[in-house]
Amino acid sequence: MAKTSLDKQKIRILLLEGIHPTALETLNRAGYHNVEEVSGSLSEDQLCEKIQGIHILGIRSRTQITSRVVDAADKLMAIGCFCIGTNQVDLVATLGVGIPVFNAPFSNTRSVAELVIAEAILLLRGIPQKSALMHRGVWQKSAKNSFEIRNKTLGIVGYGNIGTQVSVLAESLGMHVVFHDVTAKLPIGRAHAMASLDELLAAADVVSFHVPETPATRMLMTAERIAGMKPGSVLINASRGTVIDLDALAAALDSGHLLGAAVDVFPKEPKSNDEEFISPLRNHDNQVANVLLTPHVGGSTVEAQENIGVEVAEKLVTYSDNGSTVASVNFPSVGLPEHPGSHRLLHIHQNIPGVLTEINRIFSDKSINILAQYLQTNEKVGYVVIDVEQQHSSIALAELQQVAGTIRTRLLF
Repeated sequence: MAKTSLDKQKIRILLLEGIHPTALETLNRAGYHNVEEVSGSLSEDQLCEKIQGIHILGIRSRTQITSRVVDAADKLMAIGCFCIGTNQVDLVATLGVGIPVFNAPFSNTRSVAELVIAEAILLLRGIPQKSALMHRGVWQKSAKNSFEIRNKTLGIVGYGNIGTQVSVLAESLGMHVVFHDVTAKLPIGRAHAMASLDELLAAADVVSFHVPETPATRMLMTAERIAGMKPGSVLINASRGTVIDLDALAAALDSGHLLGAAVDVFPKEPKSNDEEFISPLRNHDNQVANVLLTPHVGGSTVEAQENIGVEVAEKLVTYSDNGSTVASVNFPSVGLPEHPGSHRLLHIHQNIPGVLTEINRIFSDKSINILAQYLQTNEKVGYVVIDVEQQHSSIALAELQQVAGTIRTRLLF
């Protein structure tokens, strides 16, 4: 097995929040056995203490990686988010100290899409309301406000990985699909784009949100926008908790403007299963309600968690072993080949003029032959990867550490 500059048994890995065992299995197969697992999340104070001496950190959505945590991480070289989102990580702070962040943007798309379609069917049939009545001993057999999903219009807000999956499933059930996205997207099947969000809201019988958390999407669905939805329509949010004004949504449900709603994500979510869930939608479990509330389980299927465990762990292994940063959400993306017979130098630096010139000058002055060189930058950071002959790597590493603007260096062999 190829060696790295630091013995794999000395590379300490911390996995929080009960990450699926496939992650540990993947790490072990790659030779990483110094792994500690914690079932829950940690507070900022706890994490600042725990992260000292950790080289690789794995988290899910509850753990918050703040700039203070980043400052406390004295040896951290990579973070794996075993979920879709990375809004729980301060990506600016991690980039500033040369820590790439990886996630799993594809592994649970099917799970979320299936939940959305299931919720659309249940809400159009009024199943939550009928179930609430039955639990109270009320038998109310009626077709009132009970509709087939076929020939209804589904409006998808955010036509990305999950949105397109929802689109395919919806069309297979006979739905008409429209979508709106801030960037131009190629429609799949018979779906077509709407010119504006307001146009989509007015036309759709079911509206499903699949957008990231950004300043533009925060409180995207205001009271005014909810009022602009088609009367008797259904709203589903399995994207980010800050997208919907929940007080306005509760009012629209109470007034009867909306037929129903399903919400899987919330602005403030409990940090553990022992903490109480607070929401203005909580009182909508009465016999007239048509509301489905779920505890952020859109991607929480056995299959999805298995896939996420493998996907993110493999990205962490590849970066640790090889230096490749493909699919990092905050870092210059470099896909690297293997480097048999050579030593690989990784140089992360501030993206300022003259760094590459200085690096090449060092190699020229020291008469060190460069076998291969790779460079990629973003607006703040540059990432240079250099393969050299084994006998020159220690000298080259020492010289690279002195280059102005250097953030960190590593040697792989």
